[in-house]
Amino acid sequence: MSRIGRKPITVPQGVEVNVSENNYVVVKGPKGTLEQQLCKDMTITREDNVIVVTRPNDEKETKALHGLTRVLLANMVTGVTEGFKKELNLVGYKVSKSGTTVTLGIGYSHPVYVYDTEDIKFEVPSETVLIVTGIDKQKVGQVAADVRAKRPPEPYKGKGIRYANERVRRKAGKAGKK
Repeated sequence: MSRIGRKPITVPQGVEVNVSENNYVVVKGPKGTLEQQLCKDMTITREDNVIVVTRPNDEKETKALHGLTRVLLANMVTGVTEGFKKELNLVGYKVSKSGTTVTLGIGYSHPVYVYDTEDIKFEVPSETVLIVTGIDKQKVGQVAADVRAKRPPEPYKGKGIRYANERVRRKAGKAGKK
């Protein structure tokens, strides 16, 4: 069996999980509501405060979907209780926020704007740090990747937008004349 797939998911107090037919899951919690259609082949059972995902057979595709279904469900529960965040560091550039508008000064002839949405919020604790927060892990990761793609880190000077834990492999510059 899948080690990840057979781990039970504990549902915290104040979180409501509803599984309707065809495994359409709605999770409500203190931070909001998430809805998702999960794999129809898996069996999702709830006993008290524990959710268990089981698979019907041992085919290769079913084994892969077993772990995926369990992780998606666990991320939904975590999202509505704690939320997710991605931290971006700007090296050589600046960021500022006013209201719901984030202004990125990233070396173009014009400022680049990013806006808060209903489910994605931006925090700017300093001029060089941008934090993306939300309850949906996939959306938080995608928005952070979109912001990073506006000016990815370059290998010569190391300037650009990078994740907080990302290491940029530096290259040697042009060799001098002899």
